[in-house]
Amino acid sequence: MDKTCLECGDKIVGREDKKFCSDGCRNAYNNKINKDSTNFMRNVNNKLRKNYRILSALNVDGKGKTTKSKLLSKGFDFEFFTNILETKTGNTYYFVYDQGYRVLEDDYYLLVKKEI
Repeated sequence: MDKTCLECGDKIVGREDKKFCSDGCRNAYNNKINKDSTNFMRNVNNKLRKNYRILSALNVDGKGKTTKSKLLSKGFDFEFFTNILETKTGNTYYFVYDQGYRVLEDDYYLLVKKEI
């Protein structure tokens, strides 16, 4: 029985469990499957990535402090985060993946990094 490439339909030669005729077809197939399905998803993911890059750049030591104006000047969008952590002491941390922040007094923010 001849197997055909999942991307282009060409005949596959080689191993029995092979699904693609080339690396190019494998990459094209996986790129189609993994792409963001809508503009809305793409925009949200881009904002999350940008917020993550900003927090990572400002929080190189794993714990630090910054101001709201500094975050805003770099393009940080406070509406986009991945989860919220409420501590037993009543503090609220907002996280973008493993990079997080907590609101302090006088427009300061505590930056933290979750240990994974």
